[in-house]
Amino acid sequence: MVTCPVCEGTIDVDQEDVDEGDTLSCDECGADLKVVSTDPLEIESAEEEEEEDEEEDYLDEDEEEDEGDGAEEDWK
Repeated sequence: MVTCPVCEGTIDVDQEDVDEGDTLSCDECGADLKVVSTDPLEIESAEEEEEEDEEEDYLDEDEEEDEGDGAEEDWK
């Protein structure tokens, strides 16, 4: 048993039947969830991870732009 991080409902999951990275769905709220750890069993909202990935991509683009700006400042 594990608690849904979105609605706090109980999800019946056998720890031995899932692996890290597997996706689940909450029966109560329908949220997409991802297994982040199997010992102990921990899950998180898959939507949160997608948002984090999008933020990382955005930050990576900013760093690339900053690298170009830094080179110009060194020249001055």
